[in-house]
Amino acid sequence: MPITVAALRETAAGERRVAITPEMAKKLHGKGLRVLLERGAGAAAGFPDEAYAEADFAAAAEVLTQADLFACVLPPDDAVFAQLREGAVVLGQLRPFGATARIAALAARKLTAFALELLPRTTRAQAMDVLSSQAAVAGYRAMLIAAEACPKFFPMLTTAAGTIRPSKVLVIGAGVAGLQAIATARRLGAQTEGYDVRPETREQVESLGAKFLDLGVSAAGSGGYARELSVEERAAQQQALAERLAAFDVVVSTAAVPGRPAPKILTAAMVAGMKPSALIVDLAAESGGNCELTRPGERVEQGGVTILGPLNLPAGAPLHASEMYARNVLNFAELLLKDGALAPDFDDELVAKSCLVRAGEVLFKA
Repeated sequence: MPITVAALRETAAGERRVAITPEMAKKLHGKGLRVLLERGAGAAAGFPDEAYAEADFAAAAEVLTQADLFACVLPPDDAVFAQLREGAVVLGQLRPFGATARIAALAARKLTAFALELLPRTTRAQAMDVLSSQAAVAGYRAMLIAAEACPKFFPMLTTAAGTIRPSKVLVIGAGVAGLQAIATARRLGAQTEGYDVRPETREQVESLGAKFLDLGVSAAGSGGYARELSVEERAAQQQALAERLAAFDVVVSTAAVPGRPAPKILTAAMVAGMKPSALIVDLAAESGGNCELTRPGERVEQGGVTILGPLNLPAGAPLHASEMYARNVLNFAELLLKDGALAPDFDDELVAKSCLVRAGEVLFKA
């Protein structure tokens, strides 16, 4: 019997992505694998059942009992894991940090589970890096949200009524999301600056046609992330940033580290010093926010400044986000398959370091 690769319709609030796209289903089928989906699994992402020419469909319970490899975008309810057959493999964004109950549920069923958030940040892992692919979507959408919510035009406009000056935009954090936000702001015609505590990002920011905001604080870390600032460095950063914020119409903050609360970069006092009508879009809202005033999923008005804390931005562009995500999943799944059978190579760093649970044995401490 061929290996069955399965997915359900995502159930998280507002989630519209799907873990298996028609393109992925075709490639899996070409490898001699069976694809089994819940009816309507891809509909919210723009993929009707008819688009999956190489997939079978069934009710959710039937999908789970037949799955050998279960792929998800976000972790389902813990009760779902109990319906999988013992020894099945679970693959996706499993949000492992602090998820002791979820990991226990996986272990109780003797499942093997891989959390793609834990992939080492190496060149070889780039094709499987769901954090990067989905961050690119989030950065793009964050700037579109900013352009919509800003009371000013982004580009310079010359009209019969006079010339409109372009908006000044600052992007805090020059990771994948930040760089995509910078690129999008530039495409929209805004005067754009980027800031990051990692000095090596200057070249990346400037390559997009933006100006690098140098605050004199450097905190290069490992694994592509910034190290935590010392008390003195943080004070110097905030003082320098506070002096510059009044010049900007829009600030998009993207600084986040998986598994940790987002660093607080924008204080209430700094917001108070911004110009009336200024806008902050806090992309780190899900992990607490970079701004002290951010409330996840809400719009806050403070002294004429608007603070937005959008959640799960990739779900707002579900078709392309799903295509990117599914390619990541497929590339990782190929590490788990050998001659049409599930045979993860735990000597492979990418396999070993992303494994939460192995045949019921917990390998990751939440």
